[in-house]
Amino acid sequence: MSTLSTELAAEIAKTLRTPWVERDGQKVPASDDIQLGNHAVKLNGTVLYADLADSTKMVDGHKNWFAAEIYKSFLFSAAKIIRARGGTITSYDGDRVMAVFIGESKNTQAARCGLQIQYVVREILEPAILKRHEDIVYRPRHVVGIDTSSLYVARTGIRGSNDLVWVGRAANYAAKMSALSDKFSTYISEDVYMDLNDSAKFGGEPQREMWTKQISSNLGLGIAYYGSSWQSSP
Repeated sequence: MSTLSTELAAEIAKTLRTPWVERDGQKVPASDDIQLGNHAVKLNGTVLYADLADSTKMVDGHKNWFAAEIYKSFLFSAAKIIRARGGTITSYDGDRVMAVFIGESKNTQAARCGLQIQYVVREILEPAILKRHEDIVYRPRHVVGIDTSSLYVARTGIRGSNDLVWVGRAANYAAKMSALSDKFSTYISEDVYMDLNDSAKFGGEPQREMWTKQISSNLGLGIAYYGSSWQSSP
């Protein structure tokens, strides 16, 4: 084997045979909080993904500078709302942002975040685009996915280039829900829905249910989930 192959084989063997050192987390960890070896933080958290819909079509159909303006505006808005609602931003990936919420009100805060992102996209970003670019036909669309579960957080990569990996149902399901149809702007799992307080479950005057249970699922994961296109001012 080559020198690189030998190094990789040795590192893989080391990872597979080394026992894990685990600790319970009291906050959302940053990369520096976890060692590169087999160390992990365990916590209960709610994961949110906010994703621009059909961004490939936008990039293919519009100038690069226009797509960059939309990316920047959407991600900036989503990130500011996430922080205002007590969430911690854990990563950006192209046209989407991932965040984690912890604490007793984590599901309500994450759900409110989804409703507030919808407000900003519909009531602030879309009118701003129409005003600034009257000659461009584009309507921003997005999807937010939210789930909650126990999470196992480890640090992965190599020295000088590494990040955290979030292992647990919530990370996978939230990402998959953010890739659903933009028929609804926010999707939440049933576990999130069942833990919402009334301020995040009912809206309007007179008040009525803001979430619609989805009977059939194209998630391929066998969970019940809810969708909403309601919006709430930040």
